[in-house]
Amino acid sequence: MFAGRSYWRDILAFTWDLRTFEGKEQILHMLDRTLADVRPTNWSLVPASLVDNSREGWITFDTAMGRGAGYIRLTGGVCATLLTTLQELKGFEERTGARRSPGAEYGVSNDTRNWLDRHRADCAAIGVTKQPFVIIVGGGQGGLALGARLKMLDVPALIVDRHPRTGDQWRTRYKSLALHDPVWYDHMPYLPFPETWPIYTPKDKMGDWLESYASIMELDVWNSTACTGASFDESTQDWRVELEKNGEPLALRTRHLVIATGNAGKARVPRFPGAGSFAGTQYHSSQHPGGDGFAGKRVVVVGSNNSAHDICADLWQHGADVTMIQRSSTHVSRSQTLMELTLAPLYSEAAVTAGMSTDKADLLLASMPLRLLPDAQRPVYQEMARRDADFYLRLEAAGFMHDFGEDGSGLYLKYLRRAGGYYIDVGASELIADGRVKLRSRVTIRQIEPAAVILSDGSKLAADTIIYATGYGSMDEWIADIVSPDVAAKVGKVWGYGSATTGDPGPWEGELRNMWKPTRQTGLWFHGGNLAQSRQYSRYLALQLKARFENVDIERLD
Repeated sequence: MFAGRSYWRDILAFTWDLRTFEGKEQILHMLDRTLADVRPTNWSLVPASLVDNSREGWITFDTAMGRGAGYIRLTGGVCATLLTTLQELKGFEERTGARRSPGAEYGVSNDTRNWLDRHRADCAAIGVTKQPFVIIVGGGQGGLALGARLKMLDVPALIVDRHPRTGDQWRTRYKSLALHDPVWYDHMPYLPFPETWPIYTPKDKMGDWLESYASIMELDVWNSTACTGASFDESTQDWRVELEKNGEPLALRTRHLVIATGNAGKARVPRFPGAGSFAGTQYHSSQHPGGDGFAGKRVVVVGSNNSAHDICADLWQHGADVTMIQRSSTHVSRSQTLMELTLAPLYSEAAVTAGMSTDKADLLLASMPLRLLPDAQRPVYQEMARRDADFYLRLEAAGFMHDFGEDGSGLYLKYLRRAGGYYIDVGASELIADGRVKLRSRVTIRQIEPAAVILSDGSKLAADTIIYATGYGSMDEWIADIVSPDVAAKVGKVWGYGSATTGDPGPWEGELRNMWKPTRQTGLWFHGGNLAQSRQYSRYLALQLKARFENVDIERLD
């Protein structure tokens, strides 16, 4: 019943893994290994569309251990793609809806504590008399989303974050920063943004929301706490995690360590000859405080992706003389066009009105196998090139090197492959096109002098400040520092899926490397991505951790 070219993507339901099986042979092998234990029943289908010779729709089903949901596409009466996901474990469901906590306890009891007393006692016990089953390093949207999922599953989890306040990850970034993704795409688990929320969230508003979220969801968060080291004890099968809380060292034990520091590693700063002689200020874009105080300053920004564009626009608005150094080609999507062509069918007010829930949209997004995504995305960006042709002509006339990806598949594939190489235009491209932000492309910096940079074509740019908007490394860099270089090498690269394109070497993986699933190091996990990924995949990571907490007998495929 599967087509010759067919794909089954399974998230935990059959394999307790995130795996995509391609073709009948792989699918048959998976079923031979799993059916006897999974015992799927109670299949139901809600048709979504019928176009020409194709049908598709949402499915639900039960397994021996849980309840699942997914999406199916039929072509010519046979299956072309199938998504199956585990949504909950039988007997260990989330405390939501009809299963929610009663809150108040009526009747006579010797326990005179109210909710606040119990909450304070629970907070004081974590890490002291009660060791967490999971320690999450990073208290941004990823760490908080996972913490909330685990809280609803009654899995003891502690979130540690080096910032003084929850949300400071956003507050401390450059002044003009706002989310480039729309509000419908960015909801957090259990607590969606209110209907009054702006479409594109300003960074300080995002920081305040995360702080409120942690409080409302009653998450155990230790701020001003850095993870300084971790080691896995093979004999006890747990971690010793070394922390520095408010400047004081302490150590905790935990069974599982989750790195939730985003989808990037350390800031990458290129080493140009003569950098040490520069008399002005130079720093990475992650340290940019905003454009205040830059009026009249000559600023060179190295880089041409999101941060570089945002910072150039910010500096220009504050009266700086700004030059962008573009060393390699960058894809640019106009924000409104990107919204209309890619996100609007799933994540928009119109989609909500048409009955598209966030859960349905997430399943649809997850249902397209990575192997098929380039073919699905190319027509979108061909239409973008047609619709915004004048925009691209003006940008390229200014000297900007533009591309739609190595295979024409555009922004989303660049994000999945290397988490960079693009800019969502919210205004900076106009500044470049009309010359208000100067551009030097097809060059790099050959030498830095005390008050200037010498470019590879021999030209000279006077500079008071150099900002390196040159991106970040991979998340596995944190493991080298926190655990050891050997464990980092054992785990391997994080992010990308083996597309054999720039920044994403083969072999083919078919899923994002090491994300939201067991790694080669027992008890070590990675969780990150944008808000949508943090929302969706926190469910699947939490279910895996819950299964281990309850000693559920699970087995992953080889």
